[in-house]
Formats: sequence, structure tokens, C-alpha cells
Amino acid sequence: MVSISSPRAQFGLILPSTNTVVEAEFNWMRVPGVSWHTGRIFIPNPVLDDDASFVAFLESLREEIGAAVKGVMTAKPDYLVMGMSAETFWGGKEGAAEFTKWMNDLSGLEVTTGAAACRAALDAYGAKRIGVITPYQPVGDQQVVDFFTQMGYEVAAIHGLKCDTATSIGDVTPEEIKAAFRAVDGPDVDLLIQAGTNLPASIVAAEMEVELGKPVLAINTATVWHAYRTNGIDDQIEGFGSLLAEH
Repeated sequence: MVSISSPRAQFGLILPSTNTVVEAEFNWMRVPGVSWHTGRIFIPNPVLDDDASFVAFLESLREEIGAAVKGVMTAKPDYLVMGMSAETFWGGKEGAAEFTKWMNDLSGLEVTTGAAACRAALDAYGAKRIGVITPYQPVGDQQVVDFFTQMGYEVAAIHGLKCDTATSIGDVTPEEIKAAFRAVDGPDVDLLIQAGTNLPASIVAAEMEVELGKPVLAINTATVWHAYRTNGIDDQIEGFGSLLAEH
């Protein structure tokens, strides 16, 4: 429900309680007349130091998402945005669709997920062969590869940073993120993209576009872009790369 302070849109924003990056980056990209209203998914154990821990982390997310949605819906948002990404890629094409439907059912609202936003952004550029970076363990990387492959893209390379906790993802430095992007680039790669919403990559990705001379997308930027454009908000925003500035 639009309000005096947010006459264009009120967005419900769902993210893990361990996430320290999404709210900052989303607010950097906020345009006049919109607002973000956060529902946090309680995470009892942020450890991600192996595949089993990573899967357990996602299972705890699923158990707590309902409570986060229930809370944020009391603000009467117009639209729901997922400020988390691993769960949105899980299960490939079918799993992503099932997750979106589940969020629709929980909230009664249309939803932007990280996976859907990435797909829409790739299509905006006509990209087919991509390089991907994540903060994930190998089990999470494989889910991302499966999603993009099943959607018809070719993943030329993926580099997972294997962060050992959900909170430590937010401590990855710009230089480490830049090195990861360089590691998955190549002359036959159309576009580079990043998953993992707690990885502080929105400004870094824009800088890498200049260095590499090709589209480099951060998932938080893609998610904001998708939520805006889906809701008729066409403002072009500088400082976060070509997606928000030109598309």
C-alpha cells in the first residue's frame, strides 16, 4: 500500500538475519517515492564451512521464512522482494519456479527473486555464455550452474569463495571480489554475474565493467532493477553499472 512517504511503492524485503549488506546496497539504489521494509529470517546457525553446513543453513531458512513474511506483511507492502539468493536458485529451473509460487502463496503478492532477476538481466543483454562468482560452497555453486544451464545459458566458469559463515560473506574485500570476477572472465564470455546477496559487490561490479569492457552484474543490483522495472519504476541510476543506468 503506497503511503505519504512512499507514494510510488512500498517493497517488502525478505532477508536472512545474518545479512549485513542488502539493506545498505538497496538503500544506496533507492529512488524517490519508494521504501524498503525488512522482514528478517532468523538464522540460528550461520556456519557454512562445508557442503552439509550449507544445506542445513538453507533448511533453517525455509523453516523461518514464513515468520519473516508474516511480519513484513503488517506494513502492507505492494510487492515482495527476496534479499537472499541461494534458496531462489535451489532445484534448478523447477525449484526456482516452485519457490516463487510458494512466496506468492505465503504473501499474496508478486515477488522478485534473485534467480528471476538474474535471468531477466541476462536477457536484457542477450547474454548466452557467462562467468559466475558466489560466496558459496561447491554444493551451492552447482545449484547456480544447474539453474542457469536449465534456463538455456552456458556457464563458462564459476568461482565459489567458500565463505565459512553467513556473516563472513559480508567481510569479503573489494579486491577479493575483483579477483574472483577476473578468474571467470574470458574472451568468449559475454557477461559476468554474481550470486550471494551478502557479498558487497554492487559498486565493485560497476568498476569491473569499466575494467573488462563487458557487463558485470551484482545480484543486489539486478534484484533492485527487476523490482523497479516490474513495478513501472523506470528511473535510471548511475554508479551501479549499465543495468540500472541504461536498461
